[in-house]
Amino acid sequence: MQAMKHVILLLCGALALQSVVAQQQHRTSVTVDIDPAISYQTIHNFAASDAWSCQFAGNWPDSKRNRMADWLFSTDTSATGQPAGIGLSMWRFNIGAGSAEQGAASGIKDEWRRAPSLEAADNSSKKKLEGQYWFLQAALQRGVQQFLGFLNSPPVQFTTNGKAFATNGNCNISADRYADLSAYLVQAIQKVKAATGVQFNYISPVNEPQWDWSDGGQEGCPYNNEQLAGLVKSLSATFAAKQLSTRILVAEAGKINYLYELHDKKDKGEQVKNFFGKGSANYLGNLPNVQHSIAAHSYFTTSPEKDQVAMRRRLAASIATIPGLEFWQSEYCILGDNDGEINGSGKDLGMTAALYLARVIHYDLTVANAAAWQYWLAISPYDYKDALIYIDKQATDGQLQDSKMLWVLGNYSRFIRPGAKRIQATVKDSAAHNGLLVSGYRNTDNSVNLVVVNSKAEAVDIKLNYQHAKGKQVRSYTTSAAGSLQPGTYANADQPVNIPGRSVVTLVL
Repeated sequence: MQAMKHVILLLCGALALQSVVAQQQHRTSVTVDIDPAISYQTIHNFAASDAWSCQFAGNWPDSKRNRMADWLFSTDTSATGQPAGIGLSMWRFNIGAGSAEQGAASGIKDEWRRAPSLEAADNSSKKKLEGQYWFLQAALQRGVQQFLGFLNSPPVQFTTNGKAFATNGNCNISADRYADLSAYLVQAIQKVKAATGVQFNYISPVNEPQWDWSDGGQEGCPYNNEQLAGLVKSLSATFAAKQLSTRILVAEAGKINYLYELHDKKDKGEQVKNFFGKGSANYLGNLPNVQHSIAAHSYFTTSPEKDQVAMRRRLAASIATIPGLEFWQSEYCILGDNDGEINGSGKDLGMTAALYLARVIHYDLTVANAAAWQYWLAISPYDYKDALIYIDKQATDGQLQDSKMLWVLGNYSRFIRPGAKRIQATVKDSAAHNGLLVSGYRNTDNSVNLVVVNSKAEAVDIKLNYQHAKGKQVRSYTTSAAGSLQPGTYANADQPVNIPGRSVVTLVL
């Protein structure tokens, strides 16, 4: 009987070995041509925002808030090479309009979508502001060097209706209050620095000006191009007079196509031409303190894939008409039904949402030539695909979960550092493996990284055609169902590298 069992085990082992060999023989193999001499945009940062949960999560127990901060900001690694976090290089801070102090009277029903003013007077709002401040300092302590303060609405003391959202889709601040808002932002920059040591590199004064922001779902304010330009001109003059180094970022368009076409927003579209085309009445390109970049959000433009690519080609062509102008993708999470490809409802901690997100990042960087890529909610309590980290909707403590979207963003942010250049990386035989997306980057220390997105279930071998590969080693960091930024062993760079199915892999040369 024992002999029979031994024979059966031997047969099973032989069959398993044959199966592995067969899989290896039939594994797809592709070649990636890498040419660092051909370069494209400079990458300034990868980021996420503190809206709206950090005002609460920043007051959670030390062990939990530090774990979240490590996941978001740390560039440390363990002895085995395992990254502790995704190393975001910029943090976006929500400069609230004061709806938190107004409470229920704000008209914003969800307390977690109200935001405290920097002049918070009541103890509850002060505590929320302290939570935001904690994350600012946590980012600074972990090496983040770029910070941006953004407004969803002007502070309520300056709005027309005294609320942090609009009435009937009308701009909620009159032109005669632009100077007051400009002076307030100077004080805000100074106050945050005094409280935290953080100096804002950038201020973004408007958010998605194309939407009407009248439903009270959150703080928000619409602007047409003339109104937006008027506010930025006031800000620029005030910042220059105060000799501030802080740059002003425009225009955080609600969709990328509003940058290059009128679409359905007749006085809110064609923003590249409006703000940076010489001869425009709304020209901002020659103003002090105005960043020579234009920002938009990738929402509702990511499906189907062929349209995603086509729209980003049009955007890149529009940006290219203005010498030196850069595009920043400044906010994204998975919203809507995306032409049936994926639905934004229902949180997804796994690879389905992560692979979709990786595709968006890839095309924003390689087709739209984004010089910055910024996520929306770093932390969320909601049942949507809107966050990198999910927490219970509790003000002082609760459970937290990391998502694969966090770590897939880390396949980019942890390894592509500020000042990196995107370089040419071409899949020669991509028809052999549809769904394989590859992009290349050279950091300022001349290290070369590739990010490979494999959305198929089958693994693929990649051969690097790189003239400097001989004698060099490559290490992989894989995010898949099996692990997050999981480090591989060092291998010779002139040997094929295996990319698992349904994974995002960063190859570090």
